[in-house]
Amino acid sequence: MSQEQLIKNLKDCKLDGDNVAHDQMTKSTSNERAGLVGHASARDVAASQMESIGVQVVKQQQQQQQQSESICGGSPQQPIAGQQKGEITIGEALEATALTSGHLPVDYSDAAAIQAAEVRATGRTNIVPGGVAAAAQSAATRNARLPRDEDKTKLGDILTDASAKLPSDKPVTRKDAEGVIGAELRNDPDLCTRPGGVAASIAAAARLNQRNSQANNNNSKLN
Repeated sequence: MSQEQLIKNLKDCKLDGDNVAHDQMTKSTSNERAGLVGHASARDVAASQMESIGVQVVKQQQQQQQQSESICGGSPQQPIAGQQKGEITIGEALEATALTSGHLPVDYSDAAAIQAAEVRATGRTNIVPGGVAAAAQSAATRNARLPRDEDKTKLGDILTDASAKLPSDKPVTRKDAEGVIGAELRNDPDLCTRPGGVAASIAAAARLNQRNSQANNNNSKLN
């Protein structure tokens, strides 16, 4: 999927404040074409905005699903312990990666980051059999043997509906983000994180949760 198409898809979700992010992404692309910034700089700016919008898109989808279940008389999803209103969970951040980078093949650094995220979500020291981390490790091993990208398992294949695949979940914290970033870095040949990848989406979710927490604290003081 092209950067322009992804920008259009995310803008169509009509999230609060996403017009600002869309303008920033569009501006970075225009600056690159005008020669004002390099390709890497423009790509990183756009990826940063897409990660933030991606996690908000997933959050909005989850909220809409819960509202629909409540209206239709279904069993609504139980709130996660310690989760404040509007906070993004690890599962939701993983789903955001499927939205922003779902077309990319799973590699070993992705699998390591997904494992680190799952361990933090579940509180377990080992990966869940049949879970997202196990699937990611299997995909990375298989992909390493395949010469053509079109034959490889993609991030979207693993991380779509990640929240439902986790036995437990929790809001993303700064500590979670640091752990996932470290895992992705250690397992990348160039010691880099993937723009729009697992670590980047977890970090974006942690930043948004921190802002949400600060806003809630400020509102509490005013009340």
